Amino acid sequence: MPAVQNAADAAQGATLLGLDRIPEAQPWLETGPFWSSLDRATAELDPPFGVLSLDALRHNAHDMLRRAGGTPIRVASKSIRVRSVIEELLQLPGYRGVLGYTLAEALWLAETVDDVVVGYPTVDRAAIRHLATSPELAARVTIMVDSPAQLDVVDAVLPPALRENIRVCLELDASWNSAVLGHIGVLRSPVHDADAAASLAQYIEGRPGFTLVGMMAYEAQIAGVGDRPVGKPLDGAVKRWMQSQSIEELHARRAAAVAAVRRIADLEFVNGGGTGSLESTHEDGSVTEIGAGSGIFGGHLFDNYSRFTPAPAASFAMSIVRRPAPDTATILGGGWIASGPPAPDRLPKIVWPAGLSLAPRESAGEVQTPVTGRAARTLRPGDRVWMRHTKSGELAEHLNDYALVDGDTVVGTTPTYRGEGKAFL
Repeated sequence: MPAVQNAADAAQGATLLGLDRIPEAQPWLETGPFWSSLDRATAELDPPFGVLSLDALRHNAHDMLRRAGGTPIRVASKSIRVRSVIEELLQLPGYRGVLGYTLAEALWLAETVDDVVVGYPTVDRAAIRHLATSPELAARVTIMVDSPAQLDVVDAVLPPALRENIRVCLELDASWNSAVLGHIGVLRSPVHDADAAASLAQYIEGRPGFTLVGMMAYEAQIAGVGDRPVGKPLDGAVKRWMQSQSIEELHARRAAAVAAVRRIADLEFVNGGGTGSLESTHEDGSVTEIGAGSGIFGGHLFDNYSRFTPAPAASFAMSIVRRPAPDTATILGGGWIASGPPAPDRLPKIVWPAGLSLAPRESAGEVQTPVTGRAARTLRPGDRVWMRHTKSGELAEHLNDYALVDGDTVVGTTPTYRGEGKAFL
C-alpha cells in the first residue's frame, strides 16, 4: 500500500489525495451505503484505524472555497494535523498560508511552507531561539502577540542585536459583550477596541527587533457555535439571534481597529473567522483572509449548522470484543473525547451500524465502550463500529496514519503529526 511519509513525498501525496478534483457524486448523502462501502473497502485492516474518504475530502475543500466567496483561506493546521493534506490544500487556488497552533509546529511546517502564522502567543524559549537565529524561518513565521510581556519573553531569549527581526501579528478580541447575555465568545486577547489596538501597534512599531505585519480576530461565537443544534429549536433560535447581533457589532469594531492600526503599520494581512463563519467573515471588508480548517475533515460538531453541511471525510473504526448481555456489545476503546465544555456533544458519534447508542451509565471509555440498541443484538466479536470525532484535528492525536479510501478502494496511507513523531500540544 503506497504511503505519503513526509514532506519529501509531497508530489506523491498530491497524486494520492487529488484535492484538485471535484467529485461528481456525493455518496455520503446515503448514509447506509456510504458507511457499508467504507467498511468493505477496509475489510483487511485491523481496528482501531482512521480513514479519510477522498471524495468527501475533495468536496469539503472546494465547498469551503465556495463559501469563502473569493477571500483567501489560511489553513488552520490544528484542525487537520496531517502534513500531506495541509500541503496539498496549499496547492489549490484560494488557499494561502497556514495558521499554526504552536511555534514548534510552525517551525516544522516552515521547512516546506513559506507562510505560517502562529495562532497563539508563545513562551517556548527553545523554539524562539530557533526562530530568532534562522533568517529563513524568521522570514516565513509570524508569532501572535496581545501584550508587551510577550515581546519581553522573546528579548529575554535573545536581544534584538543578537537575533533576526521577528514578525508579529496583533490579536484583537472578537468576543461580544452583550447587555443581555454577558460575555459571549472565547477568552483570548485583552485588546478589545480600536484605541487599545492602536496603542499596542504603536508600542510594537517603536520596539527594536519586531515588525508588525498582521492582525487577527477570531469570532469563535460565530465560527465555532452551531446555530441549528439537533432537537433544540429554541436554543438554535437564541444562537442565531446572538450571532446576527455579534456579527453586526464585530464588523464595525474590527473595521475601526484595522483602520487605526493601518495608520501606524503597513499590514500584510488581516485574519478572521473560521469554518463556521466563512460567509459572514467574507462580508467584512476589513478582513483579507479567513483562517479555517475544521470543515476539511468535517467533525460531527459541524452537523449543527444551518449554513453548510460538510461531508464526513474523517472517521474511525473500532472492534467489538465482547457481549456482556443479549442487547449489549462492547467496543475495545472508543473514548476519544473532544476538548471543550464536558457535555454529550464532545463524545464520538456512532454512525455505523445504525441503531446503536452509548450505554448511559458508562458512555465512551478509555478501554471499553458498551453499546446498546437493536443493532447490538447482532454484533459479534470481530465486528466493527464506525464513529466520527466531534472535532476534526484532535482525531489525529490517536492515530499514526489515515487509510485513504478513493471510491471503494484503499489507495494508500498518509501519516498524522503523531505518525511523524510530533506531539506539539
